[in-house]
Amino acid sequence: MANGNEICRMDAVTLAGKVRAKELSPVEVIDASLERMDKLEPVLHAFCTPGPDQARAAAKQLEADIMAGKDPGPLAGVPIGIKDLICTKDLPTASGSHAYKDFNGGVDDIVVERLRAAGAIVTGKTNVPEFGYSGVGHNPVFETTRNPWDLERTPGGSSAGAGAAVASGMGPFAIGSDGGGSVRIPASFSGLVGIKASMGRVPLWPGTKDETLPGVSSWESLECIGPISRTVADSALMLSVIAGPDMRDRRTLPDAEFDWMDCLKGDLKGLRVAYSADWGYTPVDPEVRQIVGDAVKVFESELGCTVVEADPGWDDPYGAFWGLVAAETDLVGMRKLVDEHAHHMTPHLIDFLRTPFTAEDLTSAVMARKGVANKSAAFMADYDLLLTPTLSVPAFALHIQGLEKVDGQIVPPFQWLAFTFPFNMTGQPAASVPAGFTKGGLPVGLQIVGRHLDDP
Repeated sequence: MANGNEICRMDAVTLAGKVRAKELSPVEVIDASLERMDKLEPVLHAFCTPGPDQARAAAKQLEADIMAGKDPGPLAGVPIGIKDLICTKDLPTASGSHAYKDFNGGVDDIVVERLRAAGAIVTGKTNVPEFGYSGVGHNPVFETTRNPWDLERTPGGSSAGAGAAVASGMGPFAIGSDGGGSVRIPASFSGLVGIKASMGRVPLWPGTKDETLPGVSSWESLECIGPISRTVADSALMLSVIAGPDMRDRRTLPDAEFDWMDCLKGDLKGLRVAYSADWGYTPVDPEVRQIVGDAVKVFESELGCTVVEADPGWDDPYGAFWGLVAAETDLVGMRKLVDEHAHHMTPHLIDFLRTPFTAEDLTSAVMARKGVANKSAAFMADYDLLLTPTLSVPAFALHIQGLEKVDGQIVPPFQWLAFTFPFNMTGQPAASVPAGFTKGGLPVGLQIVGRHLDDP
């Protein structure tokens, strides 16, 4: 019989297989996961709202179903944390904000419905910055999430708790959301795999859709829900469950004409690959540049690709990105929240919401997105894949929004996100995979970007 540590080291594919084969019971699996949470949560604060009672009840029900001969599903008994921006019917969704501290809408988001139906067991809600308007892991309500690789550093966000939970073995994977990099950021900072599928592959509701919930209703044309995992196979397994159309999300695509698990087969031989180390305009930490550059060489030397150094050629769209965020934010509703809760809201979020945006600011952002998408499409016509650093820097200290000096240059505090958010603007599939470690032992991610809808 496997002990708790052995169970926590197993990937989701293995765990689900053993539960289906009755080699492990879902109760054993959840007990191991919850025991690890009990040990690590006082230090890491990955879960803002643990759900041990709900998880144990679900595990016992699944065990009874298995003994009765029912199909336990492809995720049979696998523990999973749900990001605290994604609604759950049996746990509150506070979104890292005092305005929603006790909120429970009584409904599961579509992806949570699908995960539960596939046999996954929710162990709790994972921590986020307030409303997800940040790439780190602190908020005004809960304890700050810490990076398992260095407790004095951020695990990245906004899927901060998801990254910390998976990196520390509290579960083999977790569900995150990515409006500007928020799946790929914690994957890079925490040594994990994070995948943002093409816009529309995975449905969202009520997240980004419910007009009655200011803050929750934001980011509609930018946000993609996706997996954070320790293996690529586990991310594919989750996507095989959560992807597919739903009438509640008008942006969802028809079912994919491929099998997510079949994407693990084959090789990359003969692919033409572009590599941009800095977009031609953004400073990058020298150690990150070296580590990612060495990883890129493997595509040519070992995987049979042709690698060309090239930049897509767009101007920095940082300002336009935040214009899009503003256009999809309920500014009336959220400004009312500021009026009521400003004394305990995140300062940079207050500043953003109080910005006097003009109609021209917002329409210019829309036009800029068209320009980025057009340049990206023209660029990718010549390449099968685009490689970049996932982030400009390794994990940095807690309780800041970002470094203001990178490779000797003074930069805005969010400049370290320069590689991720353009692909929320274009909707292209993008993933972060581990590339190596700094001399100080911090993980560094490599971003892999595909053509429009070319998720395989």
